[in-house]
This record gives sequence, structure tokens and C-alpha cells, in this order.
Amino acid sequence: MHNMKITGLHAFAALLIVLMTGCATENKEYTFSKGQVYGTYYSITYLHPRKKDLHRQIEEKFSEFDNSLSTFNPQSIISRINRNDSSVRTDAYFEAMYHMAQQVSDASSGAFDITVAPLVNAWGFGFGNHDHTMQPNVDSILPFIGYKKISLRNHTLIKNDKRIMLDASAIAKGQSCDVIGRLLEENGCKNFMVEIGGEVFCRGLNPKGEKWHIGIDKPNDDPANEDAELQTIVALSDVGLATSGNYRQYYFRDGRKYAHTIEPRTGFPVNHNLLSATVVAPTCMQADAYATAFMVLGVDSSMAICQSNPQMDCYLIYQGEKGELQTAYTPGFAKYFADEHD
Repeated sequence: MHNMKITGLHAFAALLIVLMTGCATENKEYTFSKGQVYGTYYSITYLHPRKKDLHRQIEEKFSEFDNSLSTFNPQSIISRINRNDSSVRTDAYFEAMYHMAQQVSDASSGAFDITVAPLVNAWGFGFGNHDHTMQPNVDSILPFIGYKKISLRNHTLIKNDKRIMLDASAIAKGQSCDVIGRLLEENGCKNFMVEIGGEVFCRGLNPKGEKWHIGIDKPNDDPANEDAELQTIVALSDVGLATSGNYRQYYFRDGRKYAHTIEPRTGFPVNHNLLSATVVAPTCMQADAYATAFMVLGVDSSMAICQSNPQMDCYLIYQGEKGELQTAYTPGFAKYFADEHD
């Protein structure tokens, strides 16, 4: 399978560790499926009513999804759209992604934008150029950036400019969690957890009969993730969760640090004190997109947007004036803390 790498528009997901401790009382009827997909790892745990192993169906679904939205698969729908292939028609995966992307773009005043691909590539973080030695000519790229410059009609993506390119990596990984979740539900599973590269969608209870316990990483400048330390643990059920952060994917040039979250409206990498944004939402696709938008917007605007959406909560980690880690979260997020609500 071609890689849908965690690059580009997506603010690199803080690896969320699914915590399964105290095996003595676990329900052994659960099935565990692990592997590699989209340039990252997945871990799926589910209780099938007839103990059926769904690994083959899961792999087939991954491949089907890859053929729609992977920019690393030259034959995918999104890759063909980027090449201006006039014969390509969009499918249900692409259209679900597009509608959610446009919704989040509107809600965030353009902080989230799937047309950001040319900028991400120009800065050396995307599926094209990886040259970090030259600063791109942003002014020459901005004319073909903007979510209002594309539209969807009769299963066809219409561009205002042929140079427009799409990158769904900031929403597709979360969407793929939902897709696998639906596959499990269609097969009669009512208790499961799907984790792909740190994004999570879960239903019901874990093998210990509790909500699913997920660890949120403390932001450290540690690209290899060798010194992972947990900031907090949350207990979830029937929601999607995604975390984005700028502390793993970055590079230095001329003494300045360039993080890979690009502000679509200015064309430059973001430069503010928000280090990590975790979002809980009804779907992982929604959580994924908003987590990325929040990394562009910063603390105050993110909190305002999240508090105006009753279906969504967020947990933000930012750097204080003296360099110390600070947190801010919506009132509704408090119910997810595992130490208080086991």
C-alpha cells in the first residue's frame, strides 16, 4: 500500500498511547489487530459477537481508502485531481472529506485549508519538495491557495486555477479511523477502539469493562519520540479524538526554527506559543481537522471556536512567558480526565 504520510497540512499527531493495564481481569474475547498503514502504525481492538477476525476486511478497507485520498498513491483520486486529470470522478470518501474540510475552513476563517498543498511542499514538508535550504517565494504561491477557489459538482472537483493542489493529510487519518469504526459496527461490534498514527475513534468499553484510556503526550522537542512522557490520561467512549502538535516535525535554518504547520492565509509556518491541541468530537475526522486548525489559530481563538460548538471539546498545551508548559481546556473536557472519572 502506498503511504499517506503524516506530513503536510496535518500538524504531526502527538502519539496517543492506548493504555491497557491490569491484564488479569481483561476479557480475552477481544481481537487485537496491528500493522502499518499510510506511513504510520495502527492498532485496533474489538469485540466481535462471534469472535470473527476482521483483519482481512480491515486491510481491504485501508486499501480502498488509500485509493481515494493518499497523495503518495499516484493513482488515487486526490492525486489525479492534483494532476488535473479531467476524467477523474470523486467517491464517497473524497466527498465526505471535502464537505467536512469546507465546514472547518468556514468555521476557522480559513485557518484550515486543504488547498495548502503547494505551500506545504514549497516549505519542504509535503509530498513534493523536501529542500530546506531555500525560503520559498510565498507571494508567487498564494494566488492559487484558498478553499473558496474549489467547488464540488456532480462528482467533479472544480478548480479556479489548474495550479491548485489538495492535501487531505490533516483530515484523512482521522477519517480513516471513522471508516474502520463503521466497518466494525457493520460487522456487529459494539465495543472497539481504532487508533491510526495517534488518532482515535472508540465505542463502548475496553477489555477491562472500562472506558478506553488514552494518554496524551507531553510536548517535547523529540522528533524520534524516544523520551515520550504523558501530559494526562483521558477516558473515552463513543467519540473521536485527535492531537496535533508542532514539536516533532520541524527544521532549523539560519538559526530559526520552522515548524511544519503552515498558516494558509499568510503562507508562512506558524509562530506562536501553542504546542499541542487535542480535540474530542463526534467523529475523528472532525477532531483531526479542528486540531490542525487550532494549531494555526493559537490558544485564544481555538478556545473561542471550541466553546461555541457544543459537540466539541479541546485540551491545549502551550508555552508560558517563562518557557513553562501551561494548559487550557474547555469546561466540557474535564469529564474525560481518567483520574477523576474512571
